[in-house]
This record gives sequence, structure tokens and C-alpha cells, in this order.
Amino acid sequence: MYKKDVIDHFGTQRAVAKALGISDAAVSQWKEVIPEKDAYRLEIFTAGALKYQENAYRQAA
Repeated sequence: MYKKDVIDHFGTQRAVAKALGISDAAVSQWKEVIPEKDAYRLEIFTAGALKYQENAYRQAA
């Protein structure tokens, strides 16, 4: 799941942080691909509007 898509969905970084119960600073430290545990939580929280993308977390062999 990509940070840009998450922020686009929620509108602001602060709204993302509030939805996950984490700090704004934690969200600001995300790289392009958000932490996998947060991606799982957001897929559930958004009822599938945001999708966990397994391939974003798997390195090519």
C-alpha cells in the first residue's frame, strides 16, 4: 500500500494518523510503501477501499 494513496483517501496525514491511532510523526516517517501491519489495518478500516498489496512487500528473488 502506498503512502500517497492512503493520504489521498483520508485527505490529510493527520486524518490517517487518527484513523490508525498513531502520531502524525509516525505517518510522516513512512516511506513510499507504508508499513505492512498498517496496510492490513487500513484495508479492514476502509472496508477494502484501500487494498493491501502483497507484492509491494515481497522482494524479488
